[in-house]
Amino acid sequence: MNLKQLEYFVAIAEEGQITAAARRLHISQPPLSYELAQLERELDAQLVRRGPRGVTLTDAGRLLHERATRILAMATATAREVSSVGKGLTGTLCLAICDSAAGLAPGPRLAELAERAPDVALEVRGGSVPEVLELVAGGIAEVGVVRTPFSSQGLRCRYAPAEPLVAVMPPALERGAELEVSLSELADVPLACDRRTAALLAEPPFCLTDDSRATCACAAAGLGVGLVPRSLLAVCDTGDCYIKTVTEKDLETRAAVIWKADRALSPLAERAVALLGELT
Repeated sequence: MNLKQLEYFVAIAEEGQITAAARRLHISQPPLSYELAQLERELDAQLVRRGPRGVTLTDAGRLLHERATRILAMATATAREVSSVGKGLTGTLCLAICDSAAGLAPGPRLAELAERAPDVALEVRGGSVPEVLELVAGGIAEVGVVRTPFSSQGLRCRYAPAEPLVAVMPPALERGAELEVSLSELADVPLACDRRTAALLAEPPFCLTDDSRATCACAAAGLGVGLVPRSLLAVCDTGDCYIKTVTEKDLETRAAVIWKADRALSPLAERAVALLGELT
């Protein structure tokens, strides 16, 4: 099993057709079918089921697709990192940012990389906090931005100041004082929040999301009062909703810039960490 075979298999898995995968790879169909057959023989497992409309992955195929995607990303990151050694601010920086920190990063200061280092490119990956931690741990992303709580074992962290939640209130669901509201005052209205915030609440929300930006969209649509980090408002359209700070201090969180403690940062990553600062 080699990287070329994994690249071919990922293309087949994502296109759902060998013909379409061959077009994507700019090769003809017979060698692609041959490589797939070779891979199945080598692994002694059926990876796809062929049908009249294309191929579907078997359980073994789904597992290989997940692992192959990571392996190829790691190979790309390694090649990028090795080629940048000793070259200063050149190459591509992979920055992974959790969804709830989208209002804090990448941030306008990173534009300096483009201004002062024209040979630099930035690859931004999004996801949940666990997904960002996995990207950094696996070496795919050299720098990440996450939000507490998270396990900092094996990481170096630069924390932002504590940040409150805000309630994004459709006009019909407005509660509380002019600028603040408590959870007790929201007890009679439907709530919307992401899974991490929901874990801190006494009762499950009416609208549960995977992304805090989707929480704002639910609030703007009138589905409930959205609970999101205050900084997220910079990248979300909340329509005519009222915005009030949630008074409970135990719901405050902190964003953090993270990188692996046992790995020296490239010059490009060092500069990016310095520009990100404390995400203020």
